Amino acid sequence: MIDLAFQTLGIVTVASPVLLLFVLGFSALVGFKLNEGVVARVTQCSVLVSLVPALSILVLMLAVGTRYVPIELGNWVTIPEQEFHFHLKFVFDRLSVPFLILSCILCGVVSVFTRRYLHREEGYLRFFLFYALFFAGMVISSLAATIETLFVGWEMVGLSSALLVAYFHEREKPVRNGQRVWSIYRLSDAAFLIAAITMHHLTGEGDFGGLMSSGVWPEGTAAVTSAQALLVGTLLLIAAAGKSGLFPFSGWLPRAMEGPTPSSAIFYGALSVHLGAYLLLRVSPLLEASLVLQVLVVSLGIVSACLGGIMSRVQSDIKGSLACASVTQVGIIVIEIGLGFEYLALIHIVGHACLRTLQLLRAPSLLRDYDSVENAVGPGLRQDNGSLFGLCPVGIQEWCYRCGFDRGFMDLALDEWIVRPFQALFGGFDRLERRVSNWLSSEPCRDVDGSEKRPDSIGRAA
Repeated sequence: MIDLAFQTLGIVTVASPVLLLFVLGFSALVGFKLNEGVVARVTQCSVLVSLVPALSILVLMLAVGTRYVPIELGNWVTIPEQEFHFHLKFVFDRLSVPFLILSCILCGVVSVFTRRYLHREEGYLRFFLFYALFFAGMVISSLAATIETLFVGWEMVGLSSALLVAYFHEREKPVRNGQRVWSIYRLSDAAFLIAAITMHHLTGEGDFGGLMSSGVWPEGTAAVTSAQALLVGTLLLIAAAGKSGLFPFSGWLPRAMEGPTPSSAIFYGALSVHLGAYLLLRVSPLLEASLVLQVLVVSLGIVSACLGGIMSRVQSDIKGSLACASVTQVGIIVIEIGLGFEYLALIHIVGHACLRTLQLLRAPSLLRDYDSVENAVGPGLRQDNGSLFGLCPVGIQEWCYRCGFDRGFMDLALDEWIVRPFQALFGGFDRLERRVSNWLSSEPCRDVDGSEKRPDSIGRAA
């Protein structure tokens, strides 16, 4: 009876955001325009329908004394020749339940805020459609028990994030920043996908339980060797760095503030920015299997925290400063994970997500309120915090300011060392393909701009 209750409640928890995405997506597809109030109430009901079963499962787990509740939905894709299968499985444990409840509560709060914030906006329904995609991705990612299930939620969160950065698509800058965010996500997703394939090759399955030979989170021990743990862990660390804006990918996080304030709060202050840290928490027994991997995790956290601190001190807008401050906190969380303090890191994620959501939702009116108070009581509230690293020589101070304003020079480095070599490599492939095609067809197959050239015979026949 208890198992049936767990299964029913678990399926309802996952099905509610998926149903919300279907309803909003189908209405937009057929051109049926929903009322603003209806969209907001449907979204809030969906969040509530996910939150209540999640809380019920937590109560039942405490009542029966269990720490691990799997929800098996079977293999959806099987490739016998490659020994690969897509196993859809969710799990309620001491890591997924708190993160799921946090996601539902914050998504519900932000949806209530958005109803008034975007009132009469032209893209109101479009925002909630992307928001539903994000909510479904967060629920799937939070409860994923296999790496391929987590990848599905991971992709849904990434797609909705990039689309909401470019929400004001009539302006060039948001669209460019959305493309930058999407390109960084593509790089981290490639590392994630390679890690998933490698994990299947090493363990024969993508189940996180198969990667941990004994016990449930966080007591499990890795069922792979130290070298194998270093390989898979490094790939997952790259994926986490791209998703959470860690070094060297921190430059995209201030750019993401081009989106509406509600998306900035829930994505880059609360949930999406912590998804990389959540991934590292999920595979924390894997980190303990390799000392070198632990050193890499701690080093990445230290560099990201220091760089985020420098960047946040020199930002000219409050949302950009909060975004960089998030990098600092996520860096500290990663340090805690690398040192083996899993529960401390989980508590840090919950506290930081709630605080940053409040700060970002308050940001639009903060400066106005501050100016009003200053006009009422005088300029005595202003405090001179001094210059950054005031005890350092002037040359070091200037370099730190420039480093902060240029986002640690990371965008320039990525363009110079990754984007341009990538373009040069595939540009060479394109030229080689063009020469071979021209030789086979005995005439130019494409114009100079790369567009397809129709043969004269086909043109005359048309």
